[in-house]
Amino acid sequence: MLHIVLFEPEIPQNTGNIGRLCVGADCALHLIKPLRFRLDDIAVKRAGLDYWPHLKLHVHEDLDEIYTAFNPERIFLASTKVKTCYWDQRYRDGDVFVFGPESRGLPESLLQQYPLQGIRIPMSENIRSLNLANSVAVVMFEALRQMRWGK
Repeated sequence: MLHIVLFEPEIPQNTGNIGRLCVGADCALHLIKPLRFRLDDIAVKRAGLDYWPHLKLHVHEDLDEIYTAFNPERIFLASTKVKTCYWDQRYRDGDVFVFGPESRGLPESLLQQYPLQGIRIPMSENIRSLNLANSVAVVMFEALRQMRWGK
C-alpha cells in the first residue's frame, strides 16, 4: 500500500478528489493539521462522492508523526523546487508521498533537510504548478506502474 500525505491542505475539493483516488488505488490518505476546512465539509463529500466511507484516512497533528511512523528514506517530497523527476525514483510497497498546501507547497526547510527525497513533475515554465489532485494522480500511478506492471 502507498501512503499519500497532504501537508496542511487548503482546498476541500482537492482533498475529496485525492480521497477518491486513494480509494481507487487502494492507498491510504494522511492529512496533516491544520486543515483549512472541516472533513464534513460538503465540498469534500461531493468531490469524494460515495467513496469517502471506504477511504483509509488518518489525521495527524504534525509531519513529525509521519517521520516517526515511516522510514524517512522512503518518504518522498513532491515539490516544484527540486530537481529530481518523479519517474527517476524506484518505488516500492509502503512508500510515502508528501504534497504541500496548494498556495505555497512544502516548506524549504523540509526540502533542505531531506534533499535526496525530493521529486518533481516536469512542466512548462508558463505555470507555477499543477492542480494538487492531478499531481497526486501523476505520482501515485507512476509508483503503482512500477510496483505492479514493471519498470
